[in-house]
Amino acid sequence: MPNYFYTAKSIDGQTRTGDAFADDLRQLSQKLKEEDLILIKGISGKKEGGGRGLLSRMFSRVRVSAAEKIIMTRNLHIMTATGLSTVKIFDILSIQARSKKFKKAMADIKEKINKGQAISEALALYPDIFSELFLNMVKVGEESGTLEEVFKDLSLQLEKEHLLKSKVQAAMIYPVIIILTMLAVGVLIVSVVIPKLDVFFTAVNADLPFYTKIMLGSGKFAAKNWLFLLLSPFVLAVVLMAILKTKQGKRAADAFFLKLPFFSTLVKENACAILVRSLSSLLSSGVTLVRALEITSNLMGNHYFREAIEQAKEKLKKGESLSSGLRPNQDLFPLGMVEMVEVGEETGKSSVILKRLAEFYEQEVINATEKISTTIEPVLIVILGIAVGIFAISIIQPMYSVLNMIG
Repeated sequence: MPNYFYTAKSIDGQTRTGDAFADDLRQLSQKLKEEDLILIKGISGKKEGGGRGLLSRMFSRVRVSAAEKIIMTRNLHIMTATGLSTVKIFDILSIQARSKKFKKAMADIKEKINKGQAISEALALYPDIFSELFLNMVKVGEESGTLEEVFKDLSLQLEKEHLLKSKVQAAMIYPVIIILTMLAVGVLIVSVVIPKLDVFFTAVNADLPFYTKIMLGSGKFAAKNWLFLLLSPFVLAVVLMAILKTKQGKRAADAFFLKLPFFSTLVKENACAILVRSLSSLLSSGVTLVRALEITSNLMGNHYFREAIEQAKEKLKKGESLSSGLRPNQDLFPLGMVEMVEVGEETGKSSVILKRLAEFYEQEVINATEKISTTIEPVLIVILGIAVGIFAISIIQPMYSVLNMIG
């Protein structure tokens, strides 16, 4: 059964994108009709459980970089402000694009707009490049005549998201490099150095302590099974990624990170930064709160946050406020967030309050990642010291004893 990537219209005229399995376009259209959606375009993708293997599926999609999207959105804002025609803007963007995929997309969008399609409809043909948040904000900008402001808000949104992600990644790079270096040195010692020392101890018929025998036994095992030890991390990584792609595996991983000491605060604040920043951008652009929650829930990586937002959306449809909808899951959110949302509702300044909350949580995440980095450094030094100490006691001490005996 093929997987179709579709573009559809809702009853209220909004453009929706997504993917669904269907035997053909007719069945896809019927499925979407049951969800009050009208099919505009459907492109057949890979088949369910089809011929491509796991690795090819994992690496088949070429993504457009966040930096290129930010530059494109910033240029859209500037060129829209100067009064250039939309066709000319996308013609320039296609020339400026670096990646082939992005260049082709910009050129195709230009042609679609030139034939009379709206910008949001043309952008919706590329759901793997433009998020649902991006598409909805552009659509609202077209309808309200505020595209210039929308592109300005979008460029700020993308910049903040990219900054947050890069800060977290940068904080993790140093510890990962140190850990990988330690593992590489450890493997080299166990598989190359220790077998040679074993030959020496056997030759002099040395009486070795049990911990030295364990070390030498590990060296022999590593020397005989080096291929297994080399491939096992990659096999483990592939299996782990396959498990995380399942619903149960993803849910278990999300629960684990929410309960992990110290890191749980970082996960919650990062999720809340994405949540309130997205809500603020959508509300300031004129998107309804219910629709804003629906879009934002799709942006959340953590299953439990997505579930909490869906529950809040359903309560909102029944006439309750956003703060009361979020309150049953208050343990997911940092202290004071729900109260601040309530203040925004009472004062009629939800968009402003959410924007300030986003800035606060973004800074908190940056501070937390820097603390993690500075905390991990001394811990790694201690671990390295313990490893060197174990090696010294297990190998160097018996060696000196043997040499002293020979002397």
